[in-house]
Amino acid sequence: MCGITGWVDWTRDLRRQRPVIADMTRTQTPRGPDDEGIWLSRHAGLGHRRLAVIDIEGGRQPMPRTGHHGEPVVITFSGEIYNFHELREQLRSAGWSFATRSDTEVLLTAYLEWGPDLVTRLNGMYAFAIWDEHRQQLLLARDRLGIKPLYYAELGDGVIFGSEPKALLAHPGMKAEVDLEGLAELMVVPRARTPGHAVYRGMRELKPGCILVATASGSRETRYWRVEALPHTEDFRATTAAVRNLLTDIVKRQVVADVPVGTLLSGGIDSSAITALAAREFGGELTSYAVSVPAPARPGSDIWRPSPDEPYAELVAERLGIAHSVIQVGTDRLVGDLDRGLRARDLPGWGDLDTSMYHLFHEVRGKCTVALSGESADEMFGGYTWQVDERYIGHSSFPWMYSRPQPESLLREEVRRAIQPEAYEADRYREALGEVPHLAGEGPARRREREVFYLGLTRWLGALLDRKDRMSMAVGLEVRVPFADHRLAEYLFNVPADMKADGGTEKALLRRACADLLPDEIVKRPKSAYPASRDPEYLGMLKDLVIETADDPNAPLFDLMDRAKVRRAVTTELDALPGPITARTPAIGLTYLLELNRWLSRVRVVT
Repeated sequence: MCGITGWVDWTRDLRRQRPVIADMTRTQTPRGPDDEGIWLSRHAGLGHRRLAVIDIEGGRQPMPRTGHHGEPVVITFSGEIYNFHELREQLRSAGWSFATRSDTEVLLTAYLEWGPDLVTRLNGMYAFAIWDEHRQQLLLARDRLGIKPLYYAELGDGVIFGSEPKALLAHPGMKAEVDLEGLAELMVVPRARTPGHAVYRGMRELKPGCILVATASGSRETRYWRVEALPHTEDFRATTAAVRNLLTDIVKRQVVADVPVGTLLSGGIDSSAITALAAREFGGELTSYAVSVPAPARPGSDIWRPSPDEPYAELVAERLGIAHSVIQVGTDRLVGDLDRGLRARDLPGWGDLDTSMYHLFHEVRGKCTVALSGESADEMFGGYTWQVDERYIGHSSFPWMYSRPQPESLLREEVRRAIQPEAYEADRYREALGEVPHLAGEGPARRREREVFYLGLTRWLGALLDRKDRMSMAVGLEVRVPFADHRLAEYLFNVPADMKADGGTEKALLRRACADLLPDEIVKRPKSAYPASRDPEYLGMLKDLVIETADDPNAPLFDLMDRAKVRRAVTTELDALPGPITARTPAIGLTYLLELNRWLSRVRVVT
């Protein structure tokens, strides 16, 4: 996986700037605990922190290779290329030789052979930078669905970049500032921020499926991938077989590693299917992991989790003959480690959903270096209410925002007027719809199906992948997401929604595709969301912390938020407290306020 960073400046001699590159690289240490490397030339400095997964000895970075003109081409790379064996054979046939077994060397050599177009040949999760010394050119690239993050900023006569905002903020020329548009991202569309928007002033996130080519004359971001609208002519049986074949190939590729591999198993259909396919590859020699948080006061009172995970996960593990481990995260850790998510994200996050995931990954990292997750299955197969409920589908904005108040409702009136939440949301929604591919002649219902899928793929999914990346890399664990394979996205974009939910069953297509691998209880189990704590003690402690913050006359939160509105929401309207996610979980709204207050103490708001 790893953490990458760098600085290119066509007017400065960066060979004297090693301390700056070192500071930027050091911020990525959690992402790459195994090794560090820095490469410098007159106009480029690249940094790398390595999490060693493939070719432990030979894959050190930044990695140089001599180009056609006798000058070095250098890469710093985060992620995995799942088809690197096939690419290596193609490159060997073209006359290239290799000194290592690493996918990094294959990626670098692919650039020498195909240039920036190499990205169209990749299957994987990746973010990388390649400096071409002869061309004096920087290439930044990000995988198609945005599994791996990559940020950049144009600074003076150059560009700085990194896996996380903190790498860029370590550069003396980059300030921790946020403007009104950045605030709007946090307050108006916090659940699914705008692709490319990094919140921090002057910083951008390279969009999924895009490359950036930068030279002394300027930089240009170009999209190299998007889903394409095509007719779907296969029946349900053939579609089921196609999905099963795709998933089998995807998992087969993603279990390859030179380090121990595990899976994340909740006992739902998504994680169970991935675990079952992975267990086949390992012959049952596999361990799965799950997390448990304090339960609600009344069993069955949590509508988002109608059944506990543990019995189902144990049933799957017993059927597959694998070991299973449950990590308990108590209220004390959820409250005491509230800042874990904020530090990992560099932005306010999702409270205990971040903290519990952090602790899950921390425990998993003690046993293995790579874990496979069932993330992205709901987006692909239609597992959310907003994908199937007509009230949500027919909403005049992003479907998940139907009847959901956003944090902007707590803003001071002068801040709301400056941000203009309604206009901002409408503009972002209009932009998103303008990207959706359609087929000529399709009726309104089918067109809306495509829109809902595309919005989920390009707006909703990114938030989940970002959370998974930040919490896993904060402890040096590589989490792979087989359902986020771009081939699956391309195929399922064209499968009608009624086929995905055949017979009115949520995710029927996925359930049928994996039915022979799992017990019937798992195949028929209704969706149960990732565990959010509804422990009354936890909720009470958070309320006390927010009230304490409201009593602080110097709390930076109230430079933005209306103190009276916050008090009223916390004391008398808690169930309606807005937060950064769609689920009605008051604790997440409370933690968002707490994290926002702490974050605002570290940044400067520029209006």
